[in-house]
Amino acid sequence: MRAEGGLTARRILCVFPRYTSSFGTFEYAYPLTDGVQAFMPPQGILLIAAYLPENWDVRFVDENIRPATAEEMAWADAVFVSGMHIQQHQIIDICQRAHQAGRTAVLGGPSVSACPDHYPMFDYLHIGELGDATDDLIRRLAQDPSRRRRQVVLTTEDRLDMTLFPIPAYELADCGRYFLGSVQYSSGCPYQCEFCDIPGLYGRNPRLKTPEQIIAELDHMLACGIRGSVYFVDDNFIGNRKATLELLPHLVEWQQRTGFAIQLACEATLNIAKRPEILTLMREAYFTTVFCGIETPEPEALRAMHKDHNMMVPILEAIATVNSYGIEVVSGIILGLDTDTPNTGRNLLTFIEQSQIPLLTINLLQALPKTPLWERLVRENRLLHDESRESNVKFLLPYDDVVMMWRMCMAEAYRPERLLARFEHQITHTYINRRAVPATPQRASKANIKRGLTMLRNIVWQIGVRGDYRRAFWDYAWRRLRRGEIEYLISSMLVAHHLIRYAQRACAGQANASNYSLRQREPQMAAE
Repeated sequence: MRAEGGLTARRILCVFPRYTSSFGTFEYAYPLTDGVQAFMPPQGILLIAAYLPENWDVRFVDENIRPATAEEMAWADAVFVSGMHIQQHQIIDICQRAHQAGRTAVLGGPSVSACPDHYPMFDYLHIGELGDATDDLIRRLAQDPSRRRRQVVLTTEDRLDMTLFPIPAYELADCGRYFLGSVQYSSGCPYQCEFCDIPGLYGRNPRLKTPEQIIAELDHMLACGIRGSVYFVDDNFIGNRKATLELLPHLVEWQQRTGFAIQLACEATLNIAKRPEILTLMREAYFTTVFCGIETPEPEALRAMHKDHNMMVPILEAIATVNSYGIEVVSGIILGLDTDTPNTGRNLLTFIEQSQIPLLTINLLQALPKTPLWERLVRENRLLHDESRESNVKFLLPYDDVVMMWRMCMAEAYRPERLLARFEHQITHTYINRRAVPATPQRASKANIKRGLTMLRNIVWQIGVRGDYRRAFWDYAWRRLRRGEIEYLISSMLVAHHLIRYAQRACAGQANASNYSLRQREPQMAAE
């Protein structure tokens, strides 16, 4: 579905801001690839681009790949921007450049929807999801695209049903430059974890697209050049278990039709371990990774943050269960909780060794607006507004002790020998359980073979010859080469190298201790 046509045609430049380097940007993996420059195509702004009237001229620039030029700004009648809290400084920079070109600047997305007062410089604010506010914005720009004397704030009251969403405009993006693709099946989450802003922004009752929409999106992504993996960005893939079970057979059929060209990944609560019927179908659909917000292995802390559902099955047992279906677990971890003690860091390292999870996004607690945590800290006078700090939370433990605990955990968890040993465990205990995938023409294409050889060459040269952890690399790589596990070697080293390099920067005080921190550092650039 597109917005109503017949309106005066306009030129819209959609610009997505750069990220600051973090666990999830994976920029240290890019030089090992065949030209990747950014993590995932931004769903939200590409959805808006696809919704605009058909007779409007729309262009898209992801500034994680290249900056929008002055000529592109001058071309546009209006500049659309979307982003998250961590991109706030870059969002404001785009607005300033649009105004320098005399163009109207429009901001939507999760950050402005939670904190409209942070963006007084924009001409239009779009609060909430796609819906009546979007249609109002389009009508206003069609009538007059010039800058406003006073800021106009449009708030969605009537959201567009997700079954009417258009396919995001992947054709506007340089999809071959992304590390992986992304797709959204549902919006919202039934749980109310204290630190999470999803229920406040998108509701507790998950809303859904149809399986047919998802298949059409996947087909379009493949046609536009997405390769390797596609990530379901749903806040909780099993938020509506009945719907998940309805979707999965369609994904199995799609994988068979397209020759298993793409691996799938998603986010889900750890209680997915109690759903063998879902895990069985996920294995058949070639899901290879699931991100679980474990947050902490300490039961008292889980109860305090209202994440009791992580204890429906003992955590280590749940991880082993998911692994038994060939699905690797990635975990979110939070330090700086009120329940933390001086032993929390060591307890976390013990958990990492016991669980053998390779990738854990270890963050300091950050309070996000529109969360129960934010409201509680306001009441307790423990919310700080100092961007020179690693967190906006006044911890109960001394601040310096918490930061040092984070750095110690980063240093130990991502020591090359330890990290690669965990990947070794995954290969021998998890990957072996994956669905046997045939050597289809799509997987064995000349383009895929060339891509794999390029990445293997880059890995051997940059890590095995020039790297500073060559010995650990070759101890790991020889086993892969002897067993013919080339695909595992490539996929694991792309992730491992980023984590090792990011951890080195973290321990040197050059990386933010939270993926949500606004502490000013250099925005993400292509790593050398």
